[in-house]
Amino acid sequence: MQTLVPQGVVAVETREELLDIELFASEQECLGQSVDKRRREFVTGRACARRALARLGVEPTPIASGDSGQPLWPPRITGSITHCAGYWACAVARTDAIASVGIDAEPHAPLPRGVLEAVSSSRERARLAGARRGVWLDRVLFSAKEAVYKAWFELAGARLRFEDVDVSIDPSRRTFLARLLVPGARPARLRGNWRVIDGLVLTAIVVAPAERAA
Repeated sequence: MQTLVPQGVVAVETREELLDIELFASEQECLGQSVDKRRREFVTGRACARRALARLGVEPTPIASGDSGQPLWPPRITGSITHCAGYWACAVARTDAIASVGIDAEPHAPLPRGVLEAVSSSRERARLAGARRGVWLDRVLFSAKEAVYKAWFELAGARLRFEDVDVSIDPSRRTFLARLLVPGARPARLRGNWRVIDGLVLTAIVVAPAERAA
């Protein structure tokens, strides 16, 4: 994941569960009566976050969840957490250098039947028709949109629908461009990177303060 983000963003990832941290009271409250699987995912994600924040010089601090499930970062910090089967990652940055971060991880496999039609427009699907051999670009598209949603929520505090974002994927450069179709959205375009590594699709968007003001 670190290869997908610029200098100033710290990414930490793991393929193994990290369960040897003690949660803060507010983090425990977020879990409530969650099942064991959810608890293990949450703890490992927070462990990655603590490691990433430590590399920024931030002492261990609670990272609770907001009403929409988003991580609540300490002051002057922005970040994103993702996980899928057997993988967890966190990327964080200081807000004086980076306005927003959105990352996502998905298994490198075709989307289940019907999902692509539900999350994309006919225009986006037409662009996937010339898919690069050996890469499931439908999954890249899905992951890119997830990264966009996270980055946008950090900026605007509002959710996007799948139809609110139009994503174009560049298979050769392994980048993507997301056009926001929400009236008055600033920035109106977000650029991100993607990679297929060890059976995973990884995507990342990083928004600079200048882009937010554009």
